[in-house]
Amino acid sequence: MDDVKIGEILLPGEESDQEKRARRVKAGFWPTFRRAVRHLPFARDVVAAFYCAIDPASPRRVRGILLAALAYFVLPFDAIPDLLAVVGFSDDIAVLAAAIGAVHAHLLPRHYERADRALADPESAR
Repeated sequence: MDDVKIGEILLPGEESDQEKRARRVKAGFWPTFRRAVRHLPFARDVVAAFYCAIDPASPRRVRGILLAALAYFVLPFDAIPDLLAVVGFSDDIAVLAAAIGAVHAHLLPRHYERADRALADPESAR
């Protein structure tokens, strides 16, 4: 019952909003992260949140919250353009911090272990 969204009717082959968001986040996360890493005071948590968001074992609500925040981080259109160095990522940092704070209990040791491996060897993250 956790996978059912009230009012959502999907035809065969259609993706849900969360599936679309997951696809966009997976495609854009690492390039955006590499550009922003020096501005993120909690990079390890952001990468762990990415792995939690794509983990099918994470609760759907948790995945939805994280995917929404990560999509805001990844998508080029937001309140403050990311091209503006430190200031450009400040809104992204605020959104990510709020999302991570809301679901922190669901960021498990396995998510942090994957984050540590990815941060130690960026090529392994692909």
